[in-house]
Amino acid sequence: MTDKITIEDLEVRFHVGVPDEERTEPQKLLITIEMAMNLGPSAATDNLTETIDYFTVSQAVKALGQARRWKLIEALADDICELVLRDFKPSSVRVIVKKFILPDTRWVSVEMSRPVVPD
Repeated sequence: MTDKITIEDLEVRFHVGVPDEERTEPQKLLITIEMAMNLGPSAATDNLTETIDYFTVSQAVKALGQARRWKLIEALADDICELVLRDFKPSSVRVIVKKFILPDTRWVSVEMSRPVVPD
C-alpha cells in the first residue's frame, strides 16, 4: 500500500537532552510523522471518520511533549510511534525527529519506522 498521510516538520518545544542542564529549557524540534493506511474509503466518501485526523495527531504529539522529558530523541521518536499506532491505527508509522544542537550542522535527526503488531 502506498497511501499515506504526512505531517511534515511539526514544530514543537520539548525538554530533551542527555545532560540535565540541556533539559532545563524546552528546545525546538521538528517532527515528521508519516502514517500509512488505505485512503480509498475516505476518498470515496469524503468523510473524516474514514481517515486519520492529522490535526488530532499533531495535538496528541504536542500534549505528549508537555508531560514528558527525554534524554534521547530516539526515545521520543519511539514514544511518538507508540502513540500514533495505539491511538490512530495506521498500518505503519514513520517518525523523524530533528534536533538543532550541533553548531556546525543544520540538524541531527533520528528516523524510526514501526508496523502494526497484531494482538
